[in-house]
Amino acid sequence: MNPPAMNPIDMTIAGLRAAYAAGTTPEAVIDAVFRRLAEIDDPGIFISTLPRGAVAAHVARLEPADFEAKPLWGVPFAIKDNIDLAGLPTTAACPAFAYEPAESADAVRRLIDAGAIPIGKTNLDQFATGLVGVRTPWPIPRNAADPALVPGGSSSGSAVAVAHGIVAFALGTDTAGSGRVPAALNGIVGLKPTLGAVSTRGVVPACRTLDCVSVFATSVADAWTVYEAMAGFDAADPYSRRITAGPSGALPPVLRIGVPMPAQREFFGDTAAAAAYAAHLEALSAHATLVEIDLEPFLRVARLLYEGPWVAERFVGLRRFMAAHADDMHPVTRAITQGGQAPSAADAFAAMYELAALRRTTESTWAAVDALCVPSIPAVYTVDEVLADPVVLNSRLGIYTNFVNLLDLCALAVPGVRRTDGRPAGVTLIAPAGRDALIAGIGTAFTGADLPATAPSGMIEVVVVGAHMSGLPLNGELTGAGGVFLRATETAPLYRLHALPDCAPPRPGLLRVGETTGRSVPVEVWALPPESFGRLVAGIPAPLSIGTIELADGSSAKGFLAESAGLAGAQDISSFGGWRAFVAAATAA
Repeated sequence: MNPPAMNPIDMTIAGLRAAYAAGTTPEAVIDAVFRRLAEIDDPGIFISTLPRGAVAAHVARLEPADFEAKPLWGVPFAIKDNIDLAGLPTTAACPAFAYEPAESADAVRRLIDAGAIPIGKTNLDQFATGLVGVRTPWPIPRNAADPALVPGGSSSGSAVAVAHGIVAFALGTDTAGSGRVPAALNGIVGLKPTLGAVSTRGVVPACRTLDCVSVFATSVADAWTVYEAMAGFDAADPYSRRITAGPSGALPPVLRIGVPMPAQREFFGDTAAAAAYAAHLEALSAHATLVEIDLEPFLRVARLLYEGPWVAERFVGLRRFMAAHADDMHPVTRAITQGGQAPSAADAFAAMYELAALRRTTESTWAAVDALCVPSIPAVYTVDEVLADPVVLNSRLGIYTNFVNLLDLCALAVPGVRRTDGRPAGVTLIAPAGRDALIAGIGTAFTGADLPATAPSGMIEVVVVGAHMSGLPLNGELTGAGGVFLRATETAPLYRLHALPDCAPPRPGLLRVGETTGRSVPVEVWALPPESFGRLVAGIPAPLSIGTIELADGSSAKGFLAESAGLAGAQDISSFGGWRAFVAAATAA
């Protein structure tokens, strides 16, 4: 079997712009997308992809690069399969429901007009009903951070596609947390805009009054760029609103962040999640004044979403389909949706009155704080655990997300320090409608904060310099062995980097030469469980070895080095500025 091909493309907006400036073509980027998809080999991520000819047609329509006029020029993206894309069926993860849309959803059209290139439709919890990502007749997408965990839902495939670097960004939808929970579980950014800021015309309704289109990306900056491109008033959407986004990044001189009182911080016994949240608050305290608030009114709103009559709104959207095709639905989705027949009109009005009272109660919170910071999820669960208890564990995942749309708030999930067990963790920033730019600014500050970046207890730091780095062909040897990404950094100026001959996949060798001729080399620091570290060392081919690498910050860790005697025929590539830069240059040549 041939090894996977090298994929040197940095699937971020900035990375793609740099690649294009260096001579890379959109065709080469699309080749990299499909190559990466093949490398990941997860049939659960996409329900369908555009034929290569159709993707090529989108590329052919691109005018010469102009990132001012088209900020997403040449940027590949994926679309949750409850959002219309002309040329592919919309299934909502239910084959019997599939239809061929005559045109793309308004949000998708705006992104294509901004230069983005659609790749395909991603998997989801059927009819966007769920937060776990396992309620689908297609294979369950494998969590990109830990395959044992659920990928999160309902926008499961979109989050996994971005986390794996297959596409630069992806669209999801968010009614109760579907754009935030998968982001948290896969260690990426999930932006849930203010309701109505992005048109939902061309989106299969879940709860029509609460639905919004969300964005998955690897950075707040990328998510914001996408949001700005697709936001805008749509007179054909009765729920569209004129929301002024404003510039992101500007923060008030005194920033007040509300956090739940300690007694209200629910983690369902997950001590690693609790410890991660504590670390996140400590990091955030360097940028803001933390104010403990009473979260109970918000939690009561959260319980209204599924315990109240809003489930009837899900039934309204599907009752005609269910009349003829109920047996074609996922059993959990069917049971939840059928429950929407029970509430009466009187129940609906009673719940509306309760929601209005709770909304008024929560208004006092916003007089005391600029934004809230809550755990994105209270705990992590494995696929096996969720399949054994599909309703209760799903409900737990929404404890910090379900209230947001009912209260007309905007939200941003951002990754933070990894848990002590190496699994992802993060926080969600929440603010009133229209303050999307504020939480984007806070999210940017948070992700740039001095978060802990040392190996979790019991794990071993390892420095990688080539094909084991994020998104490159051998990175799966780390992630598949429980590896945890810690940070990107550089070595001390003591090394030279060489491209080794006759390696498949291509890889470099790092040689220590000293201060006279050495230079700093970009690297990544990962952490591995001891048994995985041992297996990695045992499988290292000559002339590579494991030694101690000195880093630019004065620290050191074990990492990949090359034996000088084995570098005959190797090319010194130190001047390129790292392995990624060398591969990008070789590809463009």
